[in-house]
Amino acid sequence: METKNEKVLYTAVTHTTGGRTGESKSSDGKLDIILSSPGSNGPGTNPEQLFAAGWSACFIGAMGKAASNLNVKLPADHYVNTEVDLVSGDDGYSLQARLNISLPGLDREVAQSIIEGAAQTCPYSKAISGNVKTEYKLI
Repeated sequence: METKNEKVLYTAVTHTTGGRTGESKSSDGKLDIILSSPGSNGPGTNPEQLFAAGWSACFIGAMGKAASNLNVKLPADHYVNTEVDLVSGDDGYSLQARLNISLPGLDREVAQSIIEGAAQTCPYSKAISGNVKTEYKLI
């Protein structure tokens, strides 16, 4: 899947069994989780929570890059609360999401520029663009 100007920086490898009520382990042993269906009282997490956590972490990194490009430093107490909905509709299951972003102390226009820049560069945001209804909200 590499093109001429692309270089693979990292490959995550997991082994998952049992679907939403199974377990998943990474090849390096750093991830070893039990999975449970969303909204159940099962003992594990679910794919939507994992996606939200990964996306939040990635988006914060992208905001750092966007802020750097604007010669701005992210506030120390910045955070992203990500909500991922599993939706059932006429066309089957889908996802929708909201990223609630706190950049305290920054001018609103600067903060919006950082969010817009991050949305254009974050690999998660790029992967779902046009496929998942997404709202980026400065809180």
